[in-house]
Amino acid sequence: MGWLGTIAARRRKADEERSAADLMATALDAAGSGDYETALAIWGPLAHQGVARAQNNVGVCFAEGMGVTRDAALAVKWLTLAADAGDAFGRRNLADLYFKGEGVASDAVRAAELYRAAAEAGDAPAQDMLSWMLLEGEMIPFDPVEAKRWAETAAAQGVAAAMTRLGMIYHNALGVERDAAEAARWWDKAAARGDADAQAMLGAAYHLGSGVPRDPVAALAWLLRAHVGGSALAEAFIAPARTAMSADDIARAEKLADAPLPEAPS
Repeated sequence: MGWLGTIAARRRKADEERSAADLMATALDAAGSGDYETALAIWGPLAHQGVARAQNNVGVCFAEGMGVTRDAALAVKWLTLAADAGDAFGRRNLADLYFKGEGVASDAVRAAELYRAAAEAGDAPAQDMLSWMLLEGEMIPFDPVEAKRWAETAAAQGVAAAMTRLGMIYHNALGVERDAAEAARWWDKAAARGDADAQAMLGAAYHLGSGVPRDPVAALAWLLRAHVGGSALAEAFIAPARTAMSADDIARAEKLADAPLPEAPS
């Protein structure tokens, strides 16, 4: 092929890539509005052509039953193709199936390998999940230092659960010196983003004056938010927090708990 042919081939490839990107954007818009039939009509042919992100999206649709009948085996098939092609989303979503044992035998070690690959590619949910597995230490070896590193990486991308975990790491001195103020700082960040467990721990910190000045009103307000959000961690503190408060302070706390969350800090 001469130089003119080489240029023409490059232009054709660029046009194809632009076309695929445009099609993917159209499909994503359709999926965002709940029209998975239209999205799958676009993702399907692209997936067969080897577009890794389309393979991931088709796999997720089969895994979740979106626009198609739920089929775990087909989900594994398509997500494996996406993961093998290096797609970070595909690796994370395939890891989810190995972790839950859906369409494949449950395999936490294989799940962790896939989460790590996705985490190293910058996928925040995978970073968060890998951090959790490392800190649990039941399925893969316990490593609080590595768990903290991945939690920090996920937290930097705005993952509230990772922020809550960092608070727990400092609170429980897992691989670090115990630091009540640092624990409260992370819980404050996660609580502002709506994480119920962080709200419970922040409320407890205000109740006890641990890492933050003691503030009964703030304590009860955060504990009530946490309770509504479903955190079991709040239960042990709500009654003791109420006991030492006046009726007016309880009313103030309840009003704060019902108000919209303040804007999350950066």
